[in-house]
Amino acid sequence: MATAQVIHDGFDFGEGPRWHDGQLWFSDFYRHAVYTLDPESGEETKVVDVPRQPSGLGWLPDGRLLVVSMTDQKVMRLEEDGSLVEHADISAHCGYHANDMLVDDQGRAYVGNFGYDLHTDMAQRSVEEILGDESAGRTDLVRVDPDGTVTVVAEGVRFPNGMVFVDGGRTLVLAETLRLQLTAFTVQDDGSLTDRRVWASTAEQMVAPDGIAADPQGGVWVSAALGPAVVRYAEGGEVTGQVETTQNAFACAVGGADGRTLYAMTAPSSEPKDVDGQSAGAIETAAI
Repeated sequence: MATAQVIHDGFDFGEGPRWHDGQLWFSDFYRHAVYTLDPESGEETKVVDVPRQPSGLGWLPDGRLLVVSMTDQKVMRLEEDGSLVEHADISAHCGYHANDMLVDDQGRAYVGNFGYDLHTDMAQRSVEEILGDESAGRTDLVRVDPDGTVTVVAEGVRFPNGMVFVDGGRTLVLAETLRLQLTAFTVQDDGSLTDRRVWASTAEQMVAPDGIAADPQGGVWVSAALGPAVVRYAEGGEVTGQVETTQNAFACAVGGADGRTLYAMTAPSSEPKDVDGQSAGAIETAAI
């Protein structure tokens, strides 16, 4: 078990961290913008404003940034001239806010959504009641092709959240937050997903998997969401590592110059009343 150190704080709620071009990229829900963080200087730089709340990030093969715009349920594209334009509208397949995203090396973007209004439900029911309700957060995972075409690739997933590729991109692992489960799919040449299966259950540790990241050895680091930790799982469900954080961990990335640094996005909770405008978000790191 390792303990993370805070390297940056004072923002609202960080999501969608990605290590790209020697920097950490991340979204801040309530400052409505995408940022980079230089790991050496600690300097934060705004990349682009996303008025309808940014989340998942990724890049097209030509280097243009894709970002999920949550409340209007779209994927946006940052053009070379600095304009942010609509890449795809996925609203027909969203039960509520669009959320996390994974983009492959061909520019195909896999995008999840909340499925329903989780925050309202949490004000009315206990976590145990929500987890036991198989209808809560049940929705579709979609694929957005580089030309903007939207295709449903998995139905009936529960609050699809973070995603990673393992096995050299042959397998997509999805965090189903309200199933307490990492679900795997085989990625076909055309981008379709087949052979749906349980990659690891997180129920025994009561880890509600939020953002996830894969390390060079094929382990998957899981942000616990309900607790201050990022937990490493091997395929089959064995816990093979853990990093303690100062606040609840909601998203993570693996990067750094040697590819062995875990970055965790933390906050006191995910409830808007607790984080919107409160400057309580932090980025924490640990060597793995």
